[in-house]
Amino acid sequence: MTNVIQTKDLSKVFRVHKKTAGFVGSLKSLVKRDWIDKQALKNVSLQVSPGEILGLVGANGAGKTTLVKILAGIIHPTGGSISILGHNPWDRANEFRRQISLIMGQKAQLWWDLPAEDCFLLLREIYQIPHAQYKQNLDYLVQSLAVKDQLNIQIRRLSLGERMKMELIAALLHTPRVVFFDEPTIGLDLTAQNAIRNFILEYRKIHQPAMILTSHYMEDIEKLCPRIAIIKDGQIVYDGELAKVVNTYANHKILSLELEGDQSQNPSLIRDLKAEVILQEPNLLKLKVARGDVASVASSILKQMTVKDLSIESEDIGVIIEKLIRRDSTLGHPSP
Repeated sequence: MTNVIQTKDLSKVFRVHKKTAGFVGSLKSLVKRDWIDKQALKNVSLQVSPGEILGLVGANGAGKTTLVKILAGIIHPTGGSISILGHNPWDRANEFRRQISLIMGQKAQLWWDLPAEDCFLLLREIYQIPHAQYKQNLDYLVQSLAVKDQLNIQIRRLSLGERMKMELIAALLHTPRVVFFDEPTIGLDLTAQNAIRNFILEYRKIHQPAMILTSHYMEDIEKLCPRIAIIKDGQIVYDGELAKVVNTYANHKILSLELEGDQSQNPSLIRDLKAEVILQEPNLLKLKVARGDVASVASSILKQMTVKDLSIESEDIGVIIEKLIRRDSTLGHPSP
């Protein structure tokens, strides 16, 4: 399958002022400023195919948003090459811009004092969408996101979740072949987050665009992105299946037990278990158990306690990825 997005050895260096302290330092900086080169991206290489959702994961300042802005043509890279649908993004050719879309959870593209429907009409003119296609696309998006009753309400009067849905419609009206999501669910309640995640999955299934998504919500990554790229200090330290990260770094399982009566205070049993006690209450016991010891620990407990309910879960995906980000090398060669 032909890759829609390809980058090779992409790098970006920002030149910033060196921080000065005190009144004297501020005066000196007026005459002679000291500069520091901050390398935001280092030799980033990626390929994304049609219908694929790539999740970009990393700490604040790792370079995720910088990468997305370069791919969208907002920032010019310092070095390397990019090909998106055969275009260099920083050329900003109209043919390129008609085929991409950028959705940023912290920035709005719609006009604050206009109702959403008027904003969409303006966008139809900007993208030169044929009337029949515009109506078809709008009807589908409005129905999928369940916002028909909000179309004639000023954007500023909508809730945050409703505004984000309108932003999605605005970004997808022209049926882009490449979509960049930068924190699309930030600040939203759980209901709105789930609605947007479900919509993204449905839209990808129907239209098959190449998608890149950044998010600090690990549920976004877990539900939307079979493949992730983990960025640390501007470099990609892992690019591959999310399942592989879980299988490699999820060294423990969480064993939760609902007990019959107050049995959790059995000191001899709990002390002898190969497990770390996370939570201990009269009728509830939660343990952190090494993957290889789960069966033996569960068997010991079931033999000596009356258990009403038992569940075994993997470690939280956010905890697992945080472990990887803290390491100095790649997933294939982790540091001790």
